[in-house]
Amino acid sequence: MASTGYRVSADIGGTFTDIVFQNSDNGDVRALKVLSTPHNPALAVLEGVAKGLGDDEHIDFFVHGTTVGLNSVLTRKGAKVALLTTENFRDVYTIQGNNRGEIFSIRWHKPEPLVTVEDTYTVRERIAADGTVETPIVLEELDRLVDAVTEKGYEAIAICFLFGFRNPEHELAAEAYLRARLPEIDIALSHKVSPEWREFDRISTTAMDAFTAPVVRRYLTTLVEQMQGTLPAGGQVHVMESNGGAMTATAAASTPLQTLLSGPVGGTIGGRALADQTGRKNLICVDMGGTSFDASLIVDGLPSTSNEATLEGLPVQMSVVDIHVIGAGGGSIAWDEANALRVGPQSAGSVPGPACYGRGGTEPTVSDANLVLKRLDSANFSGGELTLDAQAARDACQRLGDKFGLSPEAFAQGVIDIINAKMADAIRTITVQRGIDPRDFALLAYGGAGPSQAAALAEQLDITEVIIPVHPGAFSAYGMLQTDMRHDFKMTYYGDWGAVDPAEITAHFEALEAEGRAHLKEEGMADDDISFERSVDLRYEGQEYVLTVPAGTGTVDPATVRAVFNDAYQQQYGHSSTVAGAEVANLRVAALGRLKRPGLPSPVDRQSRESHSRPVYFDGAEHATTVVRREAYALGDTISGPAIIEEETTTTLIPPGWTVEVITGGHLSMTKSREA
Repeated sequence: MASTGYRVSADIGGTFTDIVFQNSDNGDVRALKVLSTPHNPALAVLEGVAKGLGDDEHIDFFVHGTTVGLNSVLTRKGAKVALLTTENFRDVYTIQGNNRGEIFSIRWHKPEPLVTVEDTYTVRERIAADGTVETPIVLEELDRLVDAVTEKGYEAIAICFLFGFRNPEHELAAEAYLRARLPEIDIALSHKVSPEWREFDRISTTAMDAFTAPVVRRYLTTLVEQMQGTLPAGGQVHVMESNGGAMTATAAASTPLQTLLSGPVGGTIGGRALADQTGRKNLICVDMGGTSFDASLIVDGLPSTSNEATLEGLPVQMSVVDIHVIGAGGGSIAWDEANALRVGPQSAGSVPGPACYGRGGTEPTVSDANLVLKRLDSANFSGGELTLDAQAARDACQRLGDKFGLSPEAFAQGVIDIINAKMADAIRTITVQRGIDPRDFALLAYGGAGPSQAAALAEQLDITEVIIPVHPGAFSAYGMLQTDMRHDFKMTYYGDWGAVDPAEITAHFEALEAEGRAHLKEEGMADDDISFERSVDLRYEGQEYVLTVPAGTGTVDPATVRAVFNDAYQQQYGHSSTVAGAEVANLRVAALGRLKRPGLPSPVDRQSRESHSRPVYFDGAEHATTVVRREAYALGDTISGPAIIEEETTTTLIPPGWTVEVITGGHLSMTKSREA
């Protein structure tokens, strides 16, 4: 019998690793979860693949999202980095920019840099603003850094010279000199990591690349080696990028910074595919896993993106899907601070995990609270793979609840209310604080814990519809199979937009496209599958920040681009000007490689509609609640609350007054009746 091929994706989280298998021919999908292995994340991936792949099945395509780089920054457990910069500019990274963050907060502290001033070295050299050499580099001065690498144990070097993005001559010379003497040391060059203006931001980006590089490369090397026996001959391990595209592990090893938001972005890309399927063009995507809560937007069918991000208060110059992350998940720990109850951001993770996992955890978590409220089935959690200890969860809640004079059930409800409030505030950060009304959006809830909290979140934000996608507990992994190859290229090009030469601008775009084409062809993409998206960063004369707008194809038409910019500015800020001068700051090209994938899977046959009932707490009181399997419902079927929908990767909670309908694609639409 012929072997069946699958497109496989893996989302490595702090608590669970999700694996999705999509039939390469008919598009049928199945998903499973395994506990993550923090000491070696690749082991959980291999376990999940081995568990889900039959003897007569093989992998055609493999992509995964990893938080290895992100976690190294969040925990400050990356490489020991030395920063090399221009003489007399040693303190730029330490002083940082003039953005105070929370301008009125008396508790605000300047972000701690990844490299201290004591680990910053300088060399005599100077490139002028126009790219000419003002002071030749004195390479012999680098010997002090060479000696320091041995003495202080540096694992990586970040090189960022003044105006290196205009002329990389000195950065390349320094790299060659250091590599000849330090062949085993990772070296990050600012003109390769981020060829863009803003000195502090560029240094910060380069330092973060150097900080994460050894960690990410070690992880990728291990994963690639261990998966060689699973992939077909010549098969590649692919990695999700922060911009929503995919790249090979080889490319990821050379640009590790692009993997920072690799895991969370998969759900947003899945949201884009769902928007196309269902016609819901405006979505608030929320991913609640075991450790974190990620919120992002789909606006008019497209993910909200940005050309910069902030991580731990430090700027990063790279194209990203705009995702807001907080420490709130099923494993978030409830704790006492000054006689007040707090929940998160500390997480029990997968080791030891929540108390109910029976793996040594003793502190109450969100998952323990849901179990005490009888919202989880202790005997059928994660498809029956894990039996939950209801008594351990109750004991954990009772121990801390006694300090507040609360019963385990009242305490558990308090934990749920607090975590819901934190998540609602996170959503307001990307909507209300940006002038966006969340009531104009549907809430797309996924992740292992997302569907159980979705209705309460929607009520806090006055959102009228909640979408629970197919395979919600592994939806980020599912979304990774809906993406294409992508690489982003940019160059700083400053000037008066009204005076630019269209031929010159077009030539610069074509040069960036040639670079992108070379990258994609190196990764095996055919010419017919390669396309490009051009954009420019524009601002009104005298302003500090820019808007990125599309620049079309062919020869650039400055007047058309200016009109698009005016419209975008009007939509973003409520006003615009047709007479004010406009300045261009950067040119950008996204190089896209279309990946072949099957169409939508065929509708699933309705399974036996067996159900049972159990008491579940809603608003402090027990309600008889119907418990059903998701597989028992097909297109057009409805379920009225109070009810619980169970499936292998998650549990969906339908409170009293809410109704669920199965819609296009097998997704669930949950709405609240007007009388409720």
